[in-house]
Amino acid sequence: MKPSTLRELVEEHTALNRQDIDHLQRLAGDWQLISDLSFADLLLWVPAEAGAYVCVAQVRPTTAPTAYQDDQVGKLASGTEVAHLEVARTQGRIWREGDPVWYGDTPARHEAVPVRRRGADGESGDVVAVVGRDTNLSTARTPSQLELNYLTTADDLAQMIADGTFPPPRHEGETTSAPRVGDGLIRLDATGKVTYASPNAQSAIRRLGFSASLVGEDLAALFNRLSDDPLEGSECAARILAALRGDAPPRKEVEARTATVLTRALPLMPAGVPIGALVLARDITEVKRRDRALITKDATIREIHHRVKNNLQTVAALLRLQARRVAAPEARAALEESVRRVASIALVHETLSMSADEVVEFDGIIDRVATAAAEVAAPESPVFTRREGTFGVLPAEMATPLVMVLNELLLNAVEHGFDGGAHSGEVVVHVERGKKELHIVVADNGRGLPEGFNPATSKRLGLQIIRTLTTGELRGTIELRNRPGGGAEAVLLVPLNKRAT
Repeated sequence: MKPSTLRELVEEHTALNRQDIDHLQRLAGDWQLISDLSFADLLLWVPAEAGAYVCVAQVRPTTAPTAYQDDQVGKLASGTEVAHLEVARTQGRIWREGDPVWYGDTPARHEAVPVRRRGADGESGDVVAVVGRDTNLSTARTPSQLELNYLTTADDLAQMIADGTFPPPRHEGETTSAPRVGDGLIRLDATGKVTYASPNAQSAIRRLGFSASLVGEDLAALFNRLSDDPLEGSECAARILAALRGDAPPRKEVEARTATVLTRALPLMPAGVPIGALVLARDITEVKRRDRALITKDATIREIHHRVKNNLQTVAALLRLQARRVAAPEARAALEESVRRVASIALVHETLSMSADEVVEFDGIIDRVATAAAEVAAPESPVFTRREGTFGVLPAEMATPLVMVLNELLLNAVEHGFDGGAHSGEVVVHVERGKKELHIVVADNGRGLPEGFNPATSKRLGLQIIRTLTTGELRGTIELRNRPGGGAEAVLLVPLNKRAT
């Protein structure tokens, strides 16, 4: 299979080190912004053998038609086709000369931007790659004010790529989601005053309670004034001021009048000269509202599971008290079995009460059930339990009947598989998780199944529970049989539903 990722392509065709590759990956993670501002495709080229270049990444603009209908990643080019890339790389400057070129019926303008990575000492390093900025000219027309501001900002960021100051370092824990050009763009001068705000940016800030024109406003002071929380407002203002100083602070949410706007501030410092900042703004009010609704729903569901667990524990405690007051041994044994059954279900709800989703880590549950089952063995002949393999994460609707089935199998193995002699016993729960099903074997080294035993006709409540839950709730199969080396085993095949896979 041919390499397709940026890292794979770079490692195959070049000898760039890990730091250089990381820098190129960060650039590819942030360059949609420049593509949209440029109204151009961006292609990331790295020098390969014999004067050739290979395209290791590509991004198309969302603001204009693409210059390439076909994917260019993996393309190897040489000769006159890459002459502009060679000039940008060897001379370390942005190349903008040359006549338009044609791709089929599409005319395009070529530009080439050298990519540098600054070292740990802050010094600009060597050129490690070249960004081709290729614009589809088929829809060329007189640019609007918005387009002129976009293009000016794109040129500043392109120069920062050549300087090695773009992209900014990624902050720990920060996701790749961020406001984009289409969400709203605000350009600040070196003093922090707004020189341009796109219509979407103006609308986003209007949701915060500011209806006048943003042009001429001190944006840091405005956010500080609008924010519902003074501390949050001052922190947002501080991040804008940090961008004006040349830093790239983390993204920040501004909340006011029940609205929320996500902002990202980027410094503009072509050729190392701070000339202002770029602020992207996105109205995320509805997203935050849905997030809060989901958090409330999740908390409610967890509280329900917590209360169900408490109620089941109360039922188990009442059954335990009743068992102590019953004189008949069979009745006491039946009540004690019911206590264990209720307790096993309570374990599932206890786990769900601490989970953010309706799924459980089943290994911990079955380990606790197995330990509890071993405690019913006679003191003079202890039985040890252990698990082989892993169940992994299972949905709640599958975990509840499965824990009931395994609880019954473990109890049967401990209570009926050993004769109370002086030797200890062992029960093993072996599980293999495939793509579509669980293969479970509960095996013991006890005396085995009695002669003539037929689980299908047995009147034991435990076996009836096992058969009903396995074939009904779990839609699986079960087989009880003696082992060739002694003892008995139960073999279950349980299909995994979509949530489990």
